[in-house]
Amino acid sequence: MEISKLISKLVKYGIITGLVEKEDIIYTTNRLLMLFKVDEAYEGEVGEVKVEDLETILKGMLDYAYENKLMEDNSIVSRDLFDTKVMGCLVNLPSTIINKFNTLYKENPEKATNFFYKLSCDSDYIRRYRIKKDQKWVTSTEYGDLDITINLSKPEKDPKAIAAAKLMKQSGYPKCLLCKENEGYAGRINHPARENHRIIPITINDSNWGFQYSPYVYYNEHCIVFNGEHVPMKIDKGTFKKLFDFVKQFPHYFVGSNADLPIVGGSILTHDHFQGGRYEFAMAKAKVEKEYTVKGFEDVKVGRVKWPMSVLRLSSPDSEKIIELADVILNKWRNYTDEDAFIYAFTDNEPHNTITPIARKRGENFELDLVLRNNITTEEHPLGVYHPHKELHHIKKENIGLIEVMGLAVLPARLNTEMADLEKAYLEGKDIRKDEVLSKHADWLDTFKDKIDKDPSKIHEIVQEEIGKVFSKVLEDAGVYKRDEKGLAAFDRFVNSI
Repeated sequence: MEISKLISKLVKYGIITGLVEKEDIIYTTNRLLMLFKVDEAYEGEVGEVKVEDLETILKGMLDYAYENKLMEDNSIVSRDLFDTKVMGCLVNLPSTIINKFNTLYKENPEKATNFFYKLSCDSDYIRRYRIKKDQKWVTSTEYGDLDITINLSKPEKDPKAIAAAKLMKQSGYPKCLLCKENEGYAGRINHPARENHRIIPITINDSNWGFQYSPYVYYNEHCIVFNGEHVPMKIDKGTFKKLFDFVKQFPHYFVGSNADLPIVGGSILTHDHFQGGRYEFAMAKAKVEKEYTVKGFEDVKVGRVKWPMSVLRLSSPDSEKIIELADVILNKWRNYTDEDAFIYAFTDNEPHNTITPIARKRGENFELDLVLRNNITTEEHPLGVYHPHKELHHIKKENIGLIEVMGLAVLPARLNTEMADLEKAYLEGKDIRKDEVLSKHADWLDTFKDKIDKDPSKIHEIVQEEIGKVFSKVLEDAGVYKRDEKGLAAFDRFVNSI
C-alpha cells in the first residue's frame, strides 16, 4: 500500500479515537507527509478504519521508512523509535491534554482517568497489540487467587542494538525513565522514544508530582506517580502522607510504593515513585486473621493479614491517625532485631529493615497495608534470605517488588518458550535432564508428573497451576516471618513491642 494512503488511514484512526479533531486533519496530514518526505496527500477513499487496524498501519509505514532509508536499520529498537515519532504527530500538546483532564476531573475523577487512560492507549504509548501477547492466568491457593503473567510485551533487544547501545556516549538527559523530561523525548538506542507520552501534573503533600500510565500495564489502569524531581526512593512518614493524598484525589485507585532498599525494592531506586491503578489484588482481598490493639491508637484497627508475606493492615476513617501509627511502626521496624527469628536491623551499620506500603479507600475507611521487608544476605542465600530461594530460580529469580507483593507474578519471557518445550518434550518421552535449557526444571517436573500421566491432555493447565504454586512459595520465601506457629509467634512479638 502506498505511503500516502497509509497516512490517510492513520489520520482517520486519529479521528475515530478522538486523537485528531476534524479541524486538524490537514495539519496532521502535512506533519506526517513531512516526516515521510512525501509531497502529496492521498486523494482517494481509504475505506473503514478500526482501532485494531493500528498495528497493520504502522507496520506498513515502518516497512516503507526502512525501504526508503528513513531508519538506520530494521531492528525492533529502530522501529519503535520511528513509530513513536509517527504517533507523536497525532497527540495534542501537554497543555491541551492537561486542561481537558482538569476539566473532566472537576466533574468526576473517574471521567478524568478514563480519558487519560484511553488517550495513553490510543496514542500507542500503551501498545495494546503487544499487551495482548502476555500470557495471563489465575491460580487458586490458600491465600486466594494469585495472578500469574508471563511478560511478552517488552520487546527483546537484538544483539546489534545492545552492542550499539554500549558504544553510545552515555547521556544524562533524561536522567532516568521516570523523569518529567521524558515527555515528548525523541529517544535513542538506549532510551525509549516518548513523543506520544503525556504527563498530568498533580500536587501531593504540597510537592509537585507527575501522573502517568505504565506502558506495560501489568494490571488494569496501571499508573505511575512520580516525584517531579529526580530524588531517590525513601520510605518515611512523608511517603504515607503522599499515598493518602493521592488516594483522596483518586479514590477509585489504590497506590503503593516499592521498598527503599536493594533486593526488596523495585528496579528504579534512584527516582521516588509509586504505582497504582484500578485493580483489586489478592492481597487486598485477603482477610485479617488476627487483630491487635496498639496503645494510643485504639481507634485504628490493626490486623495481621492472612498472606504469605508479613503484612499489617491499618484501617480507620481518619487517615491522619493511620499515618501517625504507620510512622511509629516504621521507626520501630527500622531498628528491630529478633535473633531467634533471624531478623537483624543492621549488620556492620548496613540497614536491612524497611516496608512496602499500599494505600486504598474501602467504603468509609482508609486502609494502609504495611509489608515488612528485610534484605539481609548470607553465604547460603547471597541474593537475600527473604528472596526467592535457589530451588525456585528456574521460575522466578528476580526481586519481589510491589506488584509481586500484592499477588501478581511478573515472570520472565523465557518461560513462554521453556514451558512449551517442556510440555512437548515430556509428552514425547524425552529425557528432560539431558536438555541443556530444560534440565533446570527437571526436579520440579518430577513433583507433579503423576498428575500429567493421569490426563496428558491437560498438561498445559497442570503446568500453569504448578507455576502458580511456585509463585506462592516465592512469596513465602520473601516473607520475613514464616507461616508456621513459631513464625507467627515472632510476628506477634514485633507487634506487641510497638
